Amino acid sequence: MNAEALIRILGSEFYAGVPDSQLKSLCNALMHRYGIDVHHHVIAANEGNATALAAGYHLATGKVPVVYMQNSGIGNIVNPVASLLNDQVYAIPCIFVVGWRGEPGVHDEPQHIFQGQVTVKLLEDMGISTFILSKDTEEKELAAQLEAWKTLLDEGKNVAIVVRKGALTYDGKVEYSNGNAMMREEIIRCITDVSGEDVIVSTTGKASRELFEIREANGQSHRLDFLTVGSMGHSSSIALVIAAQKPGTRVWCIDGDGAALMHMGAMAVIGANKPKNFIHVVINNAAHETVGGMPTVMGQIDLAGVAKACGYEKVYSVAEREALVKALEQARSEEKLAMIEVKAKIGSRADLGRPTTTPQENREAFMAYLAQQK
Repeated sequence: MNAEALIRILGSEFYAGVPDSQLKSLCNALMHRYGIDVHHHVIAANEGNATALAAGYHLATGKVPVVYMQNSGIGNIVNPVASLLNDQVYAIPCIFVVGWRGEPGVHDEPQHIFQGQVTVKLLEDMGISTFILSKDTEEKELAAQLEAWKTLLDEGKNVAIVVRKGALTYDGKVEYSNGNAMMREEIIRCITDVSGEDVIVSTTGKASRELFEIREANGQSHRLDFLTVGSMGHSSSIALVIAAQKPGTRVWCIDGDGAALMHMGAMAVIGANKPKNFIHVVINNAAHETVGGMPTVMGQIDLAGVAKACGYEKVYSVAEREALVKALEQARSEEKLAMIEVKAKIGSRADLGRPTTTPQENREAFMAYLAQQK
């Protein structure tokens, strides 16, 4: 189904969500139609944030909003769905459009397998009626489902369209770019050059894939790295406690702007604890580049200022290779909690692969290395 047809059938004038590769056609169509406009389309910090934005829209207008997301974001909507939208609380109607990663019987990455198995059940357990959108779903079928859902929505209940792989298309072209010079892979290579035998915790998406391939190309062991292939936004929290438990070991976190934004409160916890052996590198291309390049608000935020306010002792913001290397070396030489924001270009190699080790193998090798550290 064409994404423009989906938008027409949904009939909503307000969309909020977190981009997903499986919903790229919808995201691009929304960007083409609205861009970023708080009246019609907001790319949220996380899926719970998107749900709250949707609630505000309904309270202000009485109309039905749409929240879009990957199914990995269902966990982030549980609280606002159960304690805000639910018809036993405020009875706020909402249509969810959910990209179905890890659908049973469809090959996908390890972090999506279990989430895919429980996606429909989780939604239905929250009282959300579901409809599966497939490649062969006709427009009239979806329109009939929306009409059938009208009574539920009028009663303040929630519904969800679960989108299978390849179910949506879009013919329009949307280009995402910025004026930055360094590619993320170049930035990560600089980090591995400087970090030596230090521990690295990397965020979900292409950052972890690039770190893995850099180690392969260098003939290095993967035991130094924990690849947080799922759980977007939580790599810095993982790294914080590793640093606390291993005070004699330097711990780096390679984060992305979308991931750091998703659970930005983690920065306050890190800053309050001030581990002296922790270097937090946020690669900021102001985009959800791994899932298509749609923008984040991180291009409009003083991230260095946020880090300082949270209690990071040394803060750097760089945009060129020479300045990056200098900041990495200086941060490593000091015994202070550091944040390094690196402004990056949008994009990656077309032939970028994926880790060839399993998450369990990664965990075992990483823990064995950590066991030797102080």
